[in-house]
Amino acid sequence: MKKKVLLVDDSNTVLLMEKMILSKEAFEVIVAHDGLEGIETAKREQPDVILLDVIMPRLDGLSACAILRGDAATAHIPIVMVTTRGEESNIETAFRNGCTDYVTKPINAVELLAKLNDILAANAAVAQ
Repeated sequence: MKKKVLLVDDSNTVLLMEKMILSKEAFEVIVAHDGLEGIETAKREQPDVILLDVIMPRLDGLSACAILRGDAATAHIPIVMVTTRGEESNIETAFRNGCTDYVTKPINAVELLAKLNDILAANAAVAQ
């Protein structure tokens, strides 16, 4: 069964790149274009993992991450922050808000796929 990945980013270029990377692993991909849409989509679709941009209109990724973690319907879903903001303070804030992992742009495809597969394998082990 394909694993479902929710991509949340306001950049269509980034979304296209992420889709291309994920197509190598045959993931089912769902897209949202900002934090509010991402939260709604996560609740409805229950993805196996969320890739969440930090800087977006309407609701930024750090706030969306905290809201997802605080909601029983989405608290269990792993969240990987994907952002240009690689400063230590941003990384600390992301983990404090509940992210599972952190990847900086430009995205390294090998790194991203390795992190996703590790997260999904860990979740599968916990579920058993």
